Amino acid sequence: MRILVAGASGLIGTALSNALRTEGHDVVALVRRPSSSPGEFQWDPAAGRIDDTALKGADAVVNLSGAGIGDRPWTRARIDELRSSRLGATQTLTGAMARLDTPPAVFLSQSASGYYGNAGPAVLRENAPAGSGTLARICVDWEAAAHEAPDGVRVVTPRTGVVLSRSGGALGRLMPLLRLGIGGPLGNGRQYWPWVTLPDVAGAFSFLLSAPVSGPVNVCAPESADVNSLIGRLAEALHRPALLRVPAPVLRLVMGQLADELLLASQKLEPAVLAGNGFEWQHPSLAEAVAWVADRD
Repeated sequence: MRILVAGASGLIGTALSNALRTEGHDVVALVRRPSSSPGEFQWDPAAGRIDDTALKGADAVVNLSGAGIGDRPWTRARIDELRSSRLGATQTLTGAMARLDTPPAVFLSQSASGYYGNAGPAVLRENAPAGSGTLARICVDWEAAAHEAPDGVRVVTPRTGVVLSRSGGALGRLMPLLRLGIGGPLGNGRQYWPWVTLPDVAGAFSFLLSAPVSGPVNVCAPESADVNSLIGRLAEALHRPALLRVPAPVLRLVMGQLADELLLASQKLEPAVLAGNGFEWQHPSLAEAVAWVADRD
C-alpha cells in the first residue's frame, strides 16, 4: 500500500514507518519544514494547509500528530495547544480527503487511553463510556474529528496505552533512574496502566490498516498490570531496587493536574477488538515486555 503518515518522526511514527517499509509498503511523510525528498510533503496543520497531492494515490492515512502530553506543565495555554494540535491536524486531513475524487480507503487516527479518564479497577473494553477530565474531553473531540472523514473511508481510532520503549516514550524519564537503582512506583502504585511495547504498537497499527475493523480499538497488551507490578518487574529485569516511591501529593505539587490525569489515573484496558480479530502480540506478557525493555543489546 501507499501510506501517508502524519507525525512520522515521533516515537510511534518512526517505529511504524520502519515496520511498514519492512513489510514492503510505500511510506510518505507529512512534514512541517520544507520537504527534502520525494517521500515528503509539507503541511501546516495549525493553519489548515496541506499539499493535496500528498493524498493522491494513497491507500491509507495514519494520523499521529499532536503536541506531547507530558512534555510541559499543563497551563491553560498548554491545554489549548494539546487540543488544537490534535483537532487541527485531524480536520486538515479529513478536509483534504473530502477534496479528492477517490479518498484513501482507511484513516487510522490516533486517540489515547485517556479517553476513559480515571476508571479505577473496572475492566474497560472499547464500548466503555468516556471518562471525565481534560484528556477524556480532548479524546472525545479528537475521535469525533476523525469521523468527519468522507463516506466510504474506514475510520479507526486506536486508544493507545502507556508505550514501553528502550528509550523515550512514557518511561523515558523514569528508565534512567531505574537503571541507577533510584526509581520507584508513583503514588500508591495500585493504579492500572494499560501498557504495550513499541514493537506491538507498530504491529497493531499495521494490522489495523488491513483488518476489517472500524471505530475505537484499545491498543495495549492482553495482560494488565498496576504500577507497582510494572515498576517492580522493570527494576527486577534491570537487577536494581525500586524502593523510592514518589507520593501522590509530591507528584501533584510538581506536576499539577498532569499528575492526576497522566500518572495517577487508573485504566484497566482490555484489547477486545485486537484479540477478537486475531492480532498476535510480540510481548503479550509483562515478563516478556520487561525483558525486551531491559535488553539494550
